[in-house]
Amino acid sequence: MGLSDTEITAALSKLPGWTFDGNAIVRSFRLPSFPDAIAFVTRIAFDAESHDHHPDLQVSYRNVTVKWTTHSDGGVTEKDLTGARETDLAWARYPPDRA
Repeated sequence: MGLSDTEITAALSKLPGWTFDGNAIVRSFRLPSFPDAIAFVTRIAFDAESHDHHPDLQVSYRNVTVKWTTHSDGGVTEKDLTGARETDLAWARYPPDRA
């Protein structure tokens, strides 16, 4: 079973940039170039694979949108919060003036 709205809101207070959208948590990132966007997605993919939990990813040129949800549980779970934290760690590898 997924987390309650209250639990998700509390968790997101510690995950800047992430929003609660229906039954998922979502964040968009702007990268310096299209190859950087693909490299970022690749990092996320390898991290996700190591946890056997995978986000929905959308790439539009330099923009990447990451959406975490646990379909089998019908919403956001601790797995998704872990995925968001891992995504933020991948993002932290880029310099502050990345976009």
